[in-house]
Amino acid sequence: MSPDMLTDRERRVLEAVVQSYVETAEPVGSRVIAKRFGLGVSAATIRNAMSDLEEKGYLFHPHTSAGRVPTDRAYRLYVDALMRLPRPSRHEREAIREGLTAEGSAVHAILRRAAEVLGVLTQELGVAVAPSFDNSVLERLDLVTVSSDRLLLVFALKSGLVRTIFVEVPGTLHPEAVVQIALVLNDRLAGLTLGEIRRTLADRLRDSAATRAESELLDIFLATGEQIFDLPSGEAGDVVLGHTSVLADQPEFQSGPKMRQLIALTEQRDVLREVLGQRANAIGLTITIGGENENRSLSNLTLVTSPYRAGSLQGVIGVLGPTRMPYDKVVALVEHTSKMVSDLLR
Repeated sequence: MSPDMLTDRERRVLEAVVQSYVETAEPVGSRVIAKRFGLGVSAATIRNAMSDLEEKGYLFHPHTSAGRVPTDRAYRLYVDALMRLPRPSRHEREAIREGLTAEGSAVHAILRRAAEVLGVLTQELGVAVAPSFDNSVLERLDLVTVSSDRLLLVFALKSGLVRTIFVEVPGTLHPEAVVQIALVLNDRLAGLTLGEIRRTLADRLRDSAATRAESELLDIFLATGEQIFDLPSGEAGDVVLGHTSVLADQPEFQSGPKMRQLIALTEQRDVLREVLGQRANAIGLTITIGGENENRSLSNLTLVTSPYRAGSLQGVIGVLGPTRMPYDKVVALVEHTSKMVSDLLR
């Protein structure tokens, strides 16, 4: 049903019900609305409006309670048409800035701190997906001999990031071959994205070794290039989470089964990795509420995310929590944090 099908009174009553239920987690009655929100009408009039909203699918009676609870449709209408976004407070902005700028500037560390500070400020579970480096352009690749059979590869990316990996080499490394192969790799691969390099590596390096030692070293890149140029984006997989404990006090997770479902979701991470990964190319804020989530593991949860971008790097950051959440505050904080993450990564 279109929001336009609701009367102005119904919209104001629905907004009041959503706000009251978010604050108290208790079914909302007409007397509460009449006392708290000053709508200028009697409790009986509000009760009639709530009854109409229930018939239209925006409210429901939990068990035999006299009060009503918003449905997913109600939250969607609230988010799309009724919500007014506040500006994060000075305290919140300072907490985000201080949290993100502590302990260095590694990508994974910034995302971990962002998820943690979002969780603390919203009392939801902070989530982030680390960026894919597929579209990152290789600016320079340095080969550093660590031992007679071990190389350190230093990837300097155009975005300004530097990544390193170790490569074990069968046999003995010859210094002249290392120097020559480094020249070949930079000559033929610099300026390409890592994705392009993985797809075309064999063609680009064909017939580029002059000596046996160079050929043996080059063969390693040809045999394992797909792994070498598939840079890991994070220490614990692609999904970065804040502290699950912030949700423990929420009434939605007081029952054992629901808490176990949440723990399983955060421990396995496959569902979150897939869902968050699909949002990496999103433009602007994305909010999926309860049953709007395609995966049934998220059917009682809301996921609010906003993309962050820095050159060719992109990912998402946000929060996961029950459908009963302070959407206005959460949205404002998620958007502010994603902008700060983008600025820091640049």
